[in-house]
Amino acid sequence: MKSGSAGTDAAASGTGKVWLVGAGPGDAGLLTVKGLRALEAADVIVADRLGARAVLDGLAADGVRLRAEVVDVGKRPGHHAVPQDAINALLVHLAGEGKTVVRLKGGDPYIFGRGGEELAACQEAGVAVEVVPGITSAVSVPAIAGIPLTHRGVATAFTVATGHDQIRALGGGRDHTVVLLMGVGTLAHSAITLARGERGADCPVAVVEDGYGPRQRVTIGTLATIAQQAGERGIRSPAVVVVGDVVRLSPYAPADLATLKPETYDPLAVTAEPLTRKATL
Repeated sequence: MKSGSAGTDAAASGTGKVWLVGAGPGDAGLLTVKGLRALEAADVIVADRLGARAVLDGLAADGVRLRAEVVDVGKRPGHHAVPQDAINALLVHLAGEGKTVVRLKGGDPYIFGRGGEELAACQEAGVAVEVVPGITSAVSVPAIAGIPLTHRGVATAFTVATGHDQIRALGGGRDHTVVLLMGVGTLAHSAITLARGERGADCPVAVVEDGYGPRQRVTIGTLATIAQQAGERGIRSPAVVVVGDVVRLSPYAPADLATLKPETYDPLAVTAEPLTRKATL
């Protein structure tokens, strides 16, 4: 699949085209330029609930006027307004009518977004399709809470999983960051499972709710305390959970967990203070 301006291929061939566009975490400023160009050229936008709708609203607030019809196929936890098979069929049908279609997906289409399935459905139907990557919430939402997923002397690797997955097999200690998406409903189980490994019950945990949204909030504790904190604070989806010593770098970390002062923290420093102090809550 080669790059090009959205709509050029469709106009030249007389047939439609589908663009699978990553909307990012919901901030219109984090939409890629290529993604914006696709939206501007679209006849129809088939939009997700999370991230995608917020980006469309943000563009409108910034004075960007899109001519496309918007079809909402958003999903809520436990409720899929439009089944995935129907979404696939809709993309193929609209492109078959000669329309330029943007499938606007929260985050990145390929990170727990089922973008690969939509790509395959279009290809099998002979529909031209192109993917425009987006910024995944797995990286961007921790960043807004001041949490780098890797940091010299603190963590050299990270794993992204969903809270619905069995995480028992995730190895490594607290220097291997774990990011859980869609993990609020299974937070207690995930915390118990991870605490049984090398990370231990006092491993720092952050939950970032509604990253870049109007109710953005950060809760920080440990694997031993985070489930109780979540219940007391009424933590709700969407949220990103970060497990590991990098959580200590957040300016939101309480004093007994933090080991670096935000006002002196330099992420570009050649060396960093090793995080060896145990934390208790």
